[in-house]
Amino acid sequence: MNKIITEITPLSSKDCFYLIDRYKDSFDYPLHRHEEYELNFIENCDGARRIVGDSMEELGRYDLALVGGGLEHMWDQYNCEGGRIREVTIQFSPDLLGESLLAKNQMKSLELMFERCRSGIAFEMPAIMRIYSRIDEITRIQSGFYRVLKLLEILYELSFEECCHTLASTSFANVKVSSDSRRVHKVEEYINNNYSKEIRLQTLSNLAGMTPAAFSRFFKLRTGRTISDYIIDMRLGYASRLLADSTMSIVEICYECGFNNVSNFNRIFKRKKGCSPKVFRENYRKNKVIV
Repeated sequence: MNKIITEITPLSSKDCFYLIDRYKDSFDYPLHRHEEYELNFIENCDGARRIVGDSMEELGRYDLALVGGGLEHMWDQYNCEGGRIREVTIQFSPDLLGESLLAKNQMKSLELMFERCRSGIAFEMPAIMRIYSRIDEITRIQSGFYRVLKLLEILYELSFEECCHTLASTSFANVKVSSDSRRVHKVEEYINNNYSKEIRLQTLSNLAGMTPAAFSRFFKLRTGRTISDYIIDMRLGYASRLLADSTMSIVEICYECGFNNVSNFNRIFKRKKGCSPKVFRENYRKNKVIV
């Protein structure tokens, strides 16, 4: 049986965070999850692949990702030739700052980033270059109060970064989207509950109390995505979860997730995920541990 490891991290309940700075020749740790948040910086990882939820991306020389608790992730050797790979891993508890502190106005950006990282966040090259010296510095500070301050500084700076993107689909990561707009939230909730059925634009616009044309413009403005893209991404997230965890056939998954045509499902999946549903399932299963 293939299984995803639930890792027991070295983080002690008496420590704010756990940090390890290491050099290695290859990536060999299988797909795993843990309750702690993880900030992972990697150097000299050309050709390696980062898997976070249903996101699979080939890497360049550097990678920096923040992964929320409970989300499957790993770094795979893939096309990486190995060598002197540097990896700085920082793991910390979700309650590091506590709800009362995160609720303060000055902490709003951190609160939003921690919410977003439940689906995983990858920081792009400009962001990595801006934070590189701070990551290097935290590894040289003696463990204690000032190292904690440096971590908070790193997280705070990253919380303002625009050069980043979300990794896993919210539906794959089982993250409930909470929109500031009551109308958008109502529509998103309807889609989440009815993704396996036919969803008509008229039905959604009625829920929002708008005409179809006005609603389409409104939804794109508030979410940054068209309504059709949002529905497709939601369905693909659920499909990816079934491909990863179930023994259902690809045809069954196609119809279970609201796609009405298998060839169309395969085409959209490959365009959005970079591989076919079959290859996605194979990649996911081979990185699990056999028990």
